Amino acid sequence: MTVQFWRQWRVGERVVVRYRVEGGYSDALGELTRVDADGVEVSTRRGPVAVPAEDIVLGKHVPPPPAPRHRR
Repeated sequence: MTVQFWRQWRVGERVVVRYRVEGGYSDALGELTRVDADGVEVSTRRGPVAVPAEDIVLGKHVPPPPAPRHRR
């Protein structure tokens, strides 16, 4: 049985999740919008990414994004 470490996460936290895709791996970085036994959903810059539990490989909390730089 795989340990579902993401079950301790809370909606609204910023995370990165590495998950299996055909031919390799991909990452989803953003705000957590769903956490349950079926997996997670992460709101990324490109839109929501649903990651099934069986495809999650790694994950961790990440700090807030840096503030936008001002143009000169």
